[in-house]
Amino acid sequence: MAVEEVRDGRLLLVKIGPLGPVSNNAYIVADTQTNDAVIVDAPEGCEAVAPETKGLNVRQVIVTHRHRDHWAGIDTMLSNFDVPVLCHEADREPYAQYVKGTLAEGDEVEVGGLRLRILHTPGHTPGCICLYFGDHLLTGDTLFPGGPGRTRSNDDLQQEIASITSKLYVLPDNVAVYPGHGANSLIGASKAEYAVFAGKTHPPDLLGDVLWLSS
Repeated sequence: MAVEEVRDGRLLLVKIGPLGPVSNNAYIVADTQTNDAVIVDAPEGCEAVAPETKGLNVRQVIVTHRHRDHWAGIDTMLSNFDVPVLCHEADREPYAQYVKGTLAEGDEVEVGGLRLRILHTPGHTPGCICLYFGDHLLTGDTLFPGGPGRTRSNDDLQQEIASITSKLYVLPDNVAVYPGHGANSLIGASKAEYAVFAGKTHPPDLLGDVLWLSS
């Protein structure tokens, strides 16, 4: 496990991972002037998050989508932080008993003086969300270096591609991408990879683990 800190003005972004059996990342977003913070995702192994919040006032836990690996540590998380858990309405199940509120496209989460804008990016799941703030983007399992998140049908893939191209690829090229698993990237680099994919023809049943450069 590694801990990566990014500081940008009053913003503190902490990436913690890999965590759990499928190498999830968890994130802390904090305002260093007010010390208010939110945690994004609660994978197995998220007991490693609590020590990184020393001195911070955690206000919420936000879960990017409904897949178990992003929720597996929620009981551990809530044993450390008695705070509301938020996700998109479409991904409330099967963890509805934990959800105290929902987030929709265009909502802004206040973290001290920071504003985290919610982007609804369905495809990987119906309620996938990304969080955009400054030059930083938490993408959950919507977008990774090299391609989109895994899909179960071609319809889901097409929906996910539409989400990515209409919501994420309109952001500036220098926006850093922090995914739910694995390494970071940049919007500009991802757009260049996608251009290769878009320039090719693909089978009508394409789904699963798609890579922009080789699929």
